[in-house]
Amino acid sequence: MKLIFSFFIKITGFLSLLFLFYACASKRDVVYYQNIDGIQSQKNANSYEIKIQPDDLLSIIVSAEDPEIAIPFNLRTVSVSNQSKQNTVSARGEETMQLYMVDSNGNIDFPVLGRLKVGGLTRTEILDMFHNKIGVYIKNPIINIRITNFKISVHGEVNSPGTYGVASERITLIEALAMAKDLTIYGKRNNILIIREVDGVKTYNRVDITKADFINSPFYYLAQNDVLYVEPNKNKINGAAVGPNTGVLISITSLIITIITLIVTSTN
Repeated sequence: MKLIFSFFIKITGFLSLLFLFYACASKRDVVYYQNIDGIQSQKNANSYEIKIQPDDLLSIIVSAEDPEIAIPFNLRTVSVSNQSKQNTVSARGEETMQLYMVDSNGNIDFPVLGRLKVGGLTRTEILDMFHNKIGVYIKNPIINIRITNFKISVHGEVNSPGTYGVASERITLIEALAMAKDLTIYGKRNNILIIREVDGVKTYNRVDITKADFINSPFYYLAQNDVLYVEPNKNKINGAAVGPNTGVLISITSLIITIITLIVTSTN
């Protein structure tokens, strides 16, 4: 009986140490911006602009003091919905603004101006181009451009993985993680993968958000269609290897030891 008791004591001790080893996480693996006091901010951070990519849907609206002059530069479509009431059928038209899809070569077809190259340009550069070209026809044109399908995807060890639309065309890595309700405790914070397409070529980039200098990196601001992947840390991987029921096994073993102890005590 004493041999069995000793055996269970050793097993319990081993499982307890194993559980503590996999469960512990150091501060440097979890806390963000650890050296932020030594980081200098970049003054040109507010000048960041994304570049237009193929498959972007652009809303381009041209206005002028005389609205009639601007009409040829705005494509409009009318969607018709049928409504039936008793024995009558009526059609109601709703005017909507036409969007411009950027093709695989970075071009759009624009009224009056024809085919224009916008891929690889920033919003400011496109506005300058439109002002120069439309300025030939309209004095002081007002032009508004925005991407209507800007989105990013976040998956891996986050609390709410998914694809998120972005209305502002400007989002930081931290804001994207906040939209996914932050990393789980098992997320690897020092090796976040950002998959980004640049000029038709996918790039793979790693960011360490435990060190504050990532704020000045090219990946602090995200581009449209960026994909973020948060790897599981070694605790999660090792825990999966050992099994999720380690704590249960320790509890059962402790219960058995307690029972054996009571039996040994009562026999003595």
